[in-house]
Amino acid sequence: MTAQELHDIDQRCINTLRTLAIDQVQKANSGHPGTPMGAAPTAYCLWQRFLRFDPEDAAWPDRDRFVLSVGHASALLYGLLHLCGAKAKSGVARLDSSRQGLAVSMADLQSFRQAGSRCTGHPEHGWTTGVETTTGPLGQGVATSVGMAIAQAWLAATYNRPGHTLFEHRVFALAGDGDMMEGLSAEAASLAGHLKLGRLCWIYDCNQISIEGSTAITFTENVGARFTACGWQVLQVADANDIASTMLALKTFEGTSDRPTLIIVHSHIGYGAPHKQDTAAAHGEPLGVDEARAAKQFFGFDPDANFAVPAGVREHFRANFGQRGATAHEAWRARFATYRVQYPELAA
Repeated sequence: MTAQELHDIDQRCINTLRTLAIDQVQKANSGHPGTPMGAAPTAYCLWQRFLRFDPEDAAWPDRDRFVLSVGHASALLYGLLHLCGAKAKSGVARLDSSRQGLAVSMADLQSFRQAGSRCTGHPEHGWTTGVETTTGPLGQGVATSVGMAIAQAWLAATYNRPGHTLFEHRVFALAGDGDMMEGLSAEAASLAGHLKLGRLCWIYDCNQISIEGSTAITFTENVGARFTACGWQVLQVADANDIASTMLALKTFEGTSDRPTLIIVHSHIGYGAPHKQDTAAAHGEPLGVDEARAAKQFFGFDPDANFAVPAGVREHFRANFGQRGATAHEAWRARFATYRVQYPELAA
């Protein structure tokens, strides 16, 4: 695949995430389209290039954890789970024919925020396969991610042996302005810095819009300086649409082991919506029929087609994200098989 072809399919995948989020919220007549539209490139870059997660087995022990702390942007997570073809765990999600064994089927996307849907308004652990923890209350997800990173460190210290690394997963959390406003996130960040949790990365989608309007109304602190004071590595991405810069920041995180990392990604809420981008109107309500059509047109999609997934999008997710996760999982199985022979008591 040429560089231009790769750019084209990347953009097509990102815009598919955006339009699926628009359509989920529009059909439900309820929800939050703006953050998924602005943060789609960031989430896509993380999942497609870095996250180790096997769609065939969403619960393998050493998978990377992805926490959607900005839980109201759930339509973005559901789009990711659908496009990567994550399989439903038996006993967690209905395995009827309409769902085709998927954690999130197209039928689920189309029943977003409806009673009984796997696509709840905010992600629920134990209800939808691939949701690592229930989120929604601001600050809760990032705080939980610190606990997950502490757990990883404990597992590594308890079970890893020279030449036998069983636990080396990373913990990623996608956060928003609201998360950063909460005292809970500040306390959790302080602890993470103190413990030097080098396998923890928070990605702060900074769009500077809340449901009341600009964050300048109440929130003007230097977030990066606060995290630096807490002992974090702080990186900046000036434009969420520049996935090359996001990739560079994530690679910098991968090369850092002595402290947690905060990546501040500056984005536009409701990106592509001609009248609602960068406004509170894109935050917590449907775009409306006309604005949704205009946004789809901006992204190069048929404005009258709903829940469209262009040719090649699912295949690209599964050939890259899916294959990387499957390969990592298989390598872990091989390591564990050897480990069980040498350390049977620990392996039990």
